[in-house]
Amino acid sequence: MQLGVFIPIGNNGWLISTTSPQYKPSFDLNRTIVEKAEGFGFDFALSMIKLHGFGGPSQFWDYNLESFTLMAGLAAVTKRIQLFATCAVLTMPPPIAARMAATIDSISHGRFGVNIISGWQRREYTQMGIWPGAEHYRRRYDYCAEYVTVMRDLWETGKSDFKGDFFQMDDCQCLPMPSGKIPIICAAQSDAGTRYAAQYADYNFCASFGVNQPRAVTESVARLVAANQVTGRDCGALILTMIIADETDDAAMAKWEHYKAGTDVEALAYRDAQAEDDPSTDRFAQPNRRKILGTNKLPTNQGVLVGSYASIARMLDELSEVPGVRGVMMTFDDFVIGMEQFGTRVMPLMRSRDMTKLAAD
Repeated sequence: MQLGVFIPIGNNGWLISTTSPQYKPSFDLNRTIVEKAEGFGFDFALSMIKLHGFGGPSQFWDYNLESFTLMAGLAAVTKRIQLFATCAVLTMPPPIAARMAATIDSISHGRFGVNIISGWQRREYTQMGIWPGAEHYRRRYDYCAEYVTVMRDLWETGKSDFKGDFFQMDDCQCLPMPSGKIPIICAAQSDAGTRYAAQYADYNFCASFGVNQPRAVTESVARLVAANQVTGRDCGALILTMIIADETDDAAMAKWEHYKAGTDVEALAYRDAQAEDDPSTDRFAQPNRRKILGTNKLPTNQGVLVGSYASIARMLDELSEVPGVRGVMMTFDDFVIGMEQFGTRVMPLMRSRDMTKLAAD
């Protein structure tokens, strides 16, 4: 099973709480985390893009770096780990994103990929006057499909004459071309989104929710596997989860309860109001959006694994056994400490990592 880290490009990482570790994002912080990940044999690191925070007493995600420039910097100071930047498709034309990706491919010597997001938080775009309106929700995956098609034309041939509903290229050029294939990641959950991922992406983040429920992803992963069978492609399922570890299960759970006690309900309310702006009635997306985005008001946007180092290793091994799961991307309550604990105390206990092969590599 592949291991990745979802680096803290926004303040306070992924805990929406006033009692969790409080910090601002910086290049130095993320460099430390990614260098640790590379040293421990992680396969990839990914940074999100967030353009408007949730506010509240914790000022959650009010402070954010920019994804492509951050990953360009990290590409220059790493040697092996795969790096993914996130592209908010409404903010830039696909030829610009393609050229930026080709540039970072050159910096990283072929270790770069792109995470495509369609845009769910309306306020991110209205603040800049570029929100296309609610119609975007209905056709956002059509938009992303054209966007990725243009980028791949440019990466594979150096030019594009693509003509679609959203983009019209006229001998558009992008040279030099990348040194090899630039993989595409997305995070689609709806029926339409899953079909899009199976057709255009190399990896898709599948829904994870709840506490200590590694097999809760089974239905979401199965839907992606079924969509792959229709397209004849192999889009791998990646699972996003938070890791809160300590010497014992009780010690780890005590930390989690402490973070829950400081849940920033104002930030959660803002987040949930933005999520409800999407009028989608998809039978899968809406119920799972409510689970992921806090019907139970947990202070995070993702599933959480809480326990001793041995318990975390066991639950990750259980996750790896879900048919179709290709890898896991992790966040931590305290990233620097969490990465060190994971690399030295959890990874040696995981059956789903071939440590002999990693040592040879």
